[in-house]
Amino acid sequence: MTVMLIVILGLLGLAVGSFLNVCIDRLPAKKSLAYPPSHCNSCGHVLSVKDLVPVFSYLRLRGKCRYCGARIPVRVPLVESAAGLLFSFLFWKYGLTYQFALVGIYSCVLLVLAVIDLEHRLILNVIVYPVAIIALIADILIPGIGILSGLGGGAIGFGILLIPAIVSRRGMGWGNVKMAGLIGLMTGYPRVFVAILSGIILGGLTAVALLLLKKKTRKDAIPFGPFLSIGSFLALLWGQEIIRWYLNLLN
Repeated sequence: MTVMLIVILGLLGLAVGSFLNVCIDRLPAKKSLAYPPSHCNSCGHVLSVKDLVPVFSYLRLRGKCRYCGARIPVRVPLVESAAGLLFSFLFWKYGLTYQFALVGIYSCVLLVLAVIDLEHRLILNVIVYPVAIIALIADILIPGIGILSGLGGGAIGFGILLIPAIVSRRGMGWGNVKMAGLIGLMTGYPRVFVAILSGIILGGLTAVALLLLKKKTRKDAIPFGPFLSIGSFLALLWGQEIIRWYLNLLN
């Protein structure tokens, strides 16, 4: 029964991933999520149901539009697959509990923020502000974080990235500062430190690797949102364990 539920939740995740792709495509362009119906961005042809089966349609069509032959971004099946694996994993870890629902929602938001920042170098207020309100309500109503911990985490996350944003005009965008505040509301104190510092470490290591491989120069901007998202995911799932490990290491 458990295996069957894992498969069912994985299929649900694939469907959610399809919607996340709609958000990724339309929100940066300030388009409606509901209208017009799903269509090819190249020829404008409205897609049929058989064109919209997550992952499988992409494989069956070999990554091309059925009607005009335009390439479908490989990001589409990757996001769908990531959401499917995410839902299966979270069910395996939490079962059908409030943690599954909350971490699932937060993880989907983080995935959308990461991909949009990767593709457009944008952290959208239209995502950050509404989700911040949801996170505040969750901090109040759902056991585990608490409103004081959530507000403290939000202030800490915002404050950590506020200084480099002020000091360096190009080194840190204000979108990243707002995202860090949102992450603090999601994770709470003290897990916010795991989220932000993990993002900084991952971003720094990646930047060094790209410089050494000469894929980027010192003047090239590297989107920070994906690293914040990865750090936040680690904090949501294993933040307390990482903190205990670190404290034991110090002792």
